[in-house]
Amino acid sequence: MVNRINPSLSRLPARKLDKIDRKILKLLQEDGRISNVRLAEMIHLSPTPCLERVRRLEKEGFIKNYVAVLEPKMLDAALVSFIEVSLDRTTTRALDNFRSEVMKMDEVQECHMVAGGFDYLIKVRTRDMEHYRRFLGEQLSSIKDISSTHTYVVMEEIKASSAIKVSES
Repeated sequence: MVNRINPSLSRLPARKLDKIDRKILKLLQEDGRISNVRLAEMIHLSPTPCLERVRRLEKEGFIKNYVAVLEPKMLDAALVSFIEVSLDRTTTRALDNFRSEVMKMDEVQECHMVAGGFDYLIKVRTRDMEHYRRFLGEQLSSIKDISSTHTYVVMEEIKASSAIKVSES
């Protein structure tokens, strides 16, 4: 994901976070809409230094973006599938083409290049199985260089989180 707060951010060496920075990150993951005043109260700082710390964490790239977590069932995106994708060749051109095509697909929530028995693992959200079948047959399968796919449809979501553990030290 692009750092929407600071898109020009280059790979800076991560500086050591103190306990207050870590608490800020933890609380913002729990509620990205928390007011600065409430956040400052919870970390026992006054609002101005609290806001300065948040802005610094944004600038340094620790905070990439703020998002709303939506209810998929209410937005016709209840069916989750994971797809293993194997390419018939892994040339730079084939990899770049696959990446470019997948980025255009609204149903794809996540795409990861992996090491192992296949090349990519994709997380897809669709309305239902009919929508998934159309996505697979008309979009994903039309990408050049795909040799095979294997789909795993989620029957029950046990745990889903985008939060990253922020250690205390």
